[in-house]
Amino acid sequence: MMEKFKVIIKKELFFYFVIFIVLALISHSDLLSEPLVRLELLIDQENYLHPFLYTFVVYSFILLVRKILDFILGIFEK
Repeated sequence: MMEKFKVIIKKELFFYFVIFIVLALISHSDLLSEPLVRLELLIDQENYLHPFLYTFVVYSFILLVRKILDFILGIFEK
């Protein structure tokens, strides 16, 4: 049971960080060309939490859609 829980947590963390990276690259395309400049701006403006907050909102929405689809597909499988 604990192993199954660990696998689920690892999978969800992977999804979260993929969303985090995708959102970062979409909103800050200069991360690929000048990552140190972007990090200096982040430190200067003290915007430490906003990337995690935006990622959490998008992750929550995607999780909600996934669970609704799982529920609907579960109804049709029976």
